[in-house]
Amino acid sequence: MASPIARSLASPCAAALALSLGLAAPAQAHPHVWVTSKAEIDYGEGGKVTGIRHAWTFDANYSAFVTQGLDANGDGKLSPDELAGLAAENTTNLAEFAYFTKLKVGGKEQSFGDPTEPRMAMNGDTLTLSFLLPLKSPVAQGRGVAALEVYDPSYFVSFSLSEDADTARLVGAPAGCAATVTRPKAEQPKTADAKPGMSEAFFEALTSASNYGVQFANRIIVACP
Repeated sequence: MASPIARSLASPCAAALALSLGLAAPAQAHPHVWVTSKAEIDYGEGGKVTGIRHAWTFDANYSAFVTQGLDANGDGKLSPDELAGLAAENTTNLAEFAYFTKLKVGGKEQSFGDPTEPRMAMNGDTLTLSFLLPLKSPVAQGRGVAALEVYDPSYFVSFSLSEDADTARLVGAPAGCAATVTRPKAEQPKTADAKPGMSEAFFEALTSASNYGVQFANRIIVACP
């Protein structure tokens, strides 16, 4: 059985789960989970893009909800070892929604292989999930543009890029490559009834094939000389 975080991220339209997330969001609210994200774009031999390393920090209320009962030694702290199983399970279960990640290099959308290096860590009252998402086939960027988008098509999960300096990192990129962060122009509705016609039923009908969430997509654009 999928764990709470897997059910929430990998099954965003489950009404029963939405009710169970009362700790994370008010009833009849959408989205239900808030994530502050960072991304590292990795390059390998020949300047080829090889993968994306994500770091997603969940809101404090949801972090408390999803980690209930995981303090195995009862010391009042959650160690990476205690969170290891949850990290691995949930990273795997995100495959159904393509890890909420879209990468285009030179205008061509890329496919991802199985994620590796899943890890979770508590920092104060927030939980961070990190993992490496490799490309199935590394691709040379050349003078083209690499465009990374992180968003939930159904808007069950709200992603926003961190304001930290290391939000968009390039590792091993050819000399002169630079990353630019682009944030969504659309104002994110805080509740399902923020606009006429936007009931919870409207959101529950959205699927991974929907395009509603793209208006809230965060983008990292990489240009190389």
